[in-house]
Amino acid sequence: MEIIILSFCAYLIGSIPFGLIFTKFFLKKDVRKIGSGNIGATNVLRTGNKILALLTLIFDIGKGYLVVKISFIYFPSFTYLIGLICFIGHIFPVWLKFKGGKGVAVYVGIILALSFKLALIFGVTWLIVLFLFKYSSLSSILASLSLIFYNLFFDDNFENIFLILFFLIIIYTHKQNILRIKDKKETKIKF
Repeated sequence: MEIIILSFCAYLIGSIPFGLIFTKFFLKKDVRKIGSGNIGATNVLRTGNKILALLTLIFDIGKGYLVVKISFIYFPSFTYLIGLICFIGHIFPVWLKFKGGKGVAVYVGIILALSFKLALIFGVTWLIVLFLFKYSSLSSILASLSLIFYNLFFDDNFENIFLILFFLIIIYTHKQNILRIKDKKETKIKF
């Protein structure tokens, strides 16, 4: 019964749309009507407000981190599952008719809670790809992929199926971005 309650709470915490909350409260704008229509930090950045984008990023990372840390303390054998449920909550939030974010920041929070080293590898890979190609979506995809290869060949402390599953979901949430990159229509990040 406790694991069911924790799963439910993980979903609800994951589904809190911080990007939408912050832009509505501070800018009186609906971030879903700007740029890609996404509720994540990258789209919040398109409002022109870097502070709100940073806050969205921190709070979305915090969701994944908090849920996994709590699960690890009380139900360590369910930690991966609880992290996944939080991640799914962000992507398919009940409050927004199951149309949420792409889950990358929540994924970073989950990874950070489990392994600082993997979170660092993700962050460095993400920044390198962003610097080279200026696509946030491509950075997220390749950074997620890098964790699978790192874990497979150098570490093996993680359940690789967990990393593969998250990677496949991130590919799914970025399918439109992949098509736009292919057609050279994806918006580049400006430094």
